[in-house]
This record gives sequence, structure tokens and C-alpha cells, in this order.
Amino acid sequence: MSTPRRTPAPPRERILAAAMEMIAERGLEKLTMAALGREVGMSSGHLLYYFRSKDELLLQTLEWSEGRLGAERARLLTRTATARERLDAYVDLYVPDGHRDPHWTLWLEVWNRSQNADADARDRQAAIEGAWHRDLVALLAEGVSRGEFRAVDPDRFATRLRALLDGFSIHVAIGLRGTDRGTILGHVRQFLVDALLADA
Repeated sequence: MSTPRRTPAPPRERILAAAMEMIAERGLEKLTMAALGREVGMSSGHLLYYFRSKDELLLQTLEWSEGRLGAERARLLTRTATARERLDAYVDLYVPDGHRDPHWTLWLEVWNRSQNADADARDRQAAIEGAWHRDLVALLAEGVSRGEFRAVDPDRFATRLRALLDGFSIHVAIGLRGTDRGTILGHVRQFLVDALLADA
């Protein structure tokens, strides 16, 4: 009697890509283990075996999405351009595309769930934040050293700029009236002119 062949589980990246696609197309509320299992041909129990919980699935999906954004950010920040041009590219990548932007929708959900997250999950979230922060600090330091930017403290300025970007980005992602992407980018660029480029 032959042993029945097992259908191999799809690669983890395919599962995470499917989760992100479901968030983009149907919204986060439609992303259940059962629905995702149907999408990738696995049972919800099988998914839970790999991810342990929906919280872990969401965090891994965010890490996967951030990995793609990180590669794009590295490409933008290492190209031949002025520090100001690369800073504008950083801001463009940071700010959501619009209401219900899937990456920001996922970010907001992970942030919300982090109130009860364990130390490992918090460390992983901090690692994502840290990558954005380090890249911005390095870019600001370069711009200051070249005389493109005022002599600001890169770390302090990066902390404040990212707080501004986070606040505006949340408004865009949730669809707050009067805070579309174009308006927000205009506010941020004017802030940079006033705070970073004055007297440069």
C-alpha cells in the first residue's frame, strides 16, 4: 500500500505576499486565518502551526513588507543626487499612497496590538523603526556635512521629522478629511524649507 503524498506547504514568502494582497484588495478586516488558508491552499490550523497566532502573522507580514520598502529606500538613498533630493524621496516613500494604504493599514493594526505584545515582538517592531531612523540620520548628517542643510543635530531632527511624518501619515491612512497625500507632502516640504534649508 503506497503512502499518500503530502502537498508541500507554500513558501512563507508566498503566504505573506498573499496576506498583503488580501489587505490591499479586501481590507484588514477580511484577513482571517480561514480566508488566507483558502487563498494559499492550506487549512487555518496549518497556518497557525507556522505562525502561532494572527498577531504573529501580521507582524511577519509587516516585516516582509518592510523588507521590500527597505530595499527601495536603500536604492533611493544611494543614488547619485543631492541630499535634499534624496530626502524628498525618503519622505515620498514614507507617506502613505492614500486612504487605506495597505502597508500603513497593517502598521496601524500591529501598533494597536503591540499594547499586549511580548518583548520579542516589541523588539522586532523597534528594529523596523530603527532602520528608518538610522537611514534618515545618516542622510541628514551627510547633508549637514556638505552644507546643504543647516547645522542641526541629525538624531534629534530625525526624531522630530519622523514624529511629524507619522502624525500626518496616520491622517492620510485613515482618510481624515483635508489630509490627502498631496496636501501632506506640501506641508512636510515647507517644514523642511523652514527648519532645515534656511540659511543653508
